Amino acid sequence: MQKAQQVLHALLIDDHTLFRESVSGALSSQPGLAVEHCGSIREALEILAHRPFDLVLLDHDLGAERASQFVPAAREAGYEGRVLVVTAWVSENEARRLLRQGVSGIFLKHAPLEELKEAIHTVVQGGTFMDRSLARLEGSGGAAEPEPGVPLFNDRQRRVLRFVLEGLSNKEIAWRLQISESYVKAILQSLFQKTGVRTRGQLVRVVFEQYENQL
Repeated sequence: MQKAQQVLHALLIDDHTLFRESVSGALSSQPGLAVEHCGSIREALEILAHRPFDLVLLDHDLGAERASQFVPAAREAGYEGRVLVVTAWVSENEARRLLRQGVSGIFLKHAPLEELKEAIHTVVQGGTFMDRSLARLEGSGGAAEPEPGVPLFNDRQRRVLRFVLEGLSNKEIAWRLQISESYVKAILQSLFQKTGVRTRGQLVRVVFEQYENQL
């Protein structure tokens, strides 16, 4: 008599409905994998309280919520499974925080579905999966951070950043600081690189979350 295949139960947490419906459907078509989904940490904790799961696929940016809020709350609630962060972007500082919290890997959404399947297989087998752009963080335990008290931004960057937080355009910032607009753009690019973001919106969000004391 053939032994029944063990089913892996996964929960996908993502605030984009189309993404989570599409990905959960595609993954659930794989033999031995059943995927449920929800759109918030609050919903996820309620689901985890009533049914056991082996794996959580967790978006980093959930609107008003962040992945780093989920992990300690889930552990406190008794969830003992693996967590794979599946996200469009994450700063290195936030990636380090998630690794310290015990996530099993970080997968970026620009990669194909087949690679996500491989990442899931690696994680459930007890391994760690890191996107190539974050591979140097693997095994660091999230320890490589700037020393406390060391300023991340120089004076000019801080001044531009404050104006960005006020919602000023590049042209308005240039006028306020009496510098060229191209110089403002160059400063913004340096801020993007330092904080690991790609857009002004992400910059504002990350600064409020992680670097408010640098202003």
